[in-house]
Amino acid sequence: MLNLSDLIDNNRRWAAGVERREPGFFDRLSRQQAPRYLWIGCADSRVPANEIVGLLPGELFVHRNVANLVVHSDLNCLSVLQYAVEVLRVEHVIVCGHYGCGGVEAAWKRTPFGLIDNWLRHVQDIVERNRTLFTRTMTDAQSADRLCELNVLEQASNVCRTTIVQDAWRRGQPLAVHGWIYRLRNGLIRDLGLNVSRENTLDAERERALRALMAAEMPRETPPASAAIEGGKR
Repeated sequence: MLNLSDLIDNNRRWAAGVERREPGFFDRLSRQQAPRYLWIGCADSRVPANEIVGLLPGELFVHRNVANLVVHSDLNCLSVLQYAVEVLRVEHVIVCGHYGCGGVEAAWKRTPFGLIDNWLRHVQDIVERNRTLFTRTMTDAQSADRLCELNVLEQASNVCRTTIVQDAWRRGQPLAVHGWIYRLRNGLIRDLGLNVSRENTLDAERERALRALMAAEMPRETPPASAAIEGGKR
């Protein structure tokens, strides 16, 4: 088992390796932050944002919390969003959930964990609003997967509804919001088809994404290896 000194040693080796491959990288990085993307994802340690999309430090602005929620009273998330949109001028906000999310599964099964149950109530609300999308023929695992997908669509929609994003669109700032989901078992991202880039189009885009989701088969454990991002790359 690694101890803290091992982590420091790992850091030294990592930094030296980066500097060998790209001399001057850290000096350039320290003088400028200009990412094109904001990633809102789950705090799960198995979903490292930069790595799974092949981006270097400085290329992806990141906010993570349990079950990748965007709650309108969460000043932490909103502050990250505001800074990314208004100061860094990111062009894309990506809400990325993942199958096998412990928070979503706990919400589906109503497993009590204490304080976090209040946070996960937001996910349980999604179930209550979408009862018809969970059929009796679905297994518990399939229902949890479906809730992971619906949760992404809900949180990406919440991003679109913030005053931050609405104001950006009204002033003509290029900005698109996307909903993706990641599968732990194969390392692949699936585009759920919600891509909103201007005011007053959310409802239509959300309905289109929901129809596509319902028309598709339940997610397969082994999708085609040839696709780095299922459903197309944005």
